[in-house]
Amino acid sequence: MKQGAVVLFSGGIDSTTALYWAVRRFSPVTALVFDYGQTHRIEVEMARRIAGSLGVGCEVAALPLAGLLRSSLLDAGGPIAASLQESRREEGPPSTYVPFRNGIFLAVAAAFAESRGWRRLVAGFNSVDTPDYPDTTPVFARRMQAAINQGTSAARGGGRFRVLAPLARLSKKEIVELGGRLGADYSHSLSCYRGGEVPCLRCPSCDIRARAFRELGQADPLLERLRREGKA
Repeated sequence: MKQGAVVLFSGGIDSTTALYWAVRRFSPVTALVFDYGQTHRIEVEMARRIAGSLGVGCEVAALPLAGLLRSSLLDAGGPIAASLQESRREEGPPSTYVPFRNGIFLAVAAAFAESRGWRRLVAGFNSVDTPDYPDTTPVFARRMQAAINQGTSAARGGGRFRVLAPLARLSKKEIVELGGRLGADYSHSLSCYRGGEVPCLRCPSCDIRARAFRELGQADPLLERLRREGKA
């Protein structure tokens, strides 16, 4: 019998691949989307569309982080580097790092799952292409799992939680390859940090995405769709 799972879902390439991965293994699956004040809020709309196309449940959690945390991904948060190489010249985590975002999201997802009797949390964390983000590593996932099991009913004999990060050690190219095997549709998956449906092609996330498809010798399905629709 399959177990229920919650997928932290932004609608980007990583979380879309993780959602397709989870659907193969768990049932029911709910995509948990966070509207946290990100400048690229259109990703919420696109995430709903992707989840709907897969026939999985989709819930949107509104978290007012924009007024509390500082990041260039939050409203009026500041400039964004034009490439991955440029972002790595910044001291400390890049400006696009949202403080402890994945920890916050996992905590909410754990509470959501616990209230439904589910014990599987799936995240598209990727530490290969984002090594400067401290909350995307396998170590982080394991320690969050331990904290969740200590701070929920699991500590009193309930079922143990598992935080699953199947993409953590894969490059973006390898993630797209996996998505291809899973039948993932990336035509509505958004990666751009600057907030539009049409990617800017000049931010670290666009840089990583473009390189992955280029290395695979494939056209980006998002760009192909936008051209068909006359948007790009």
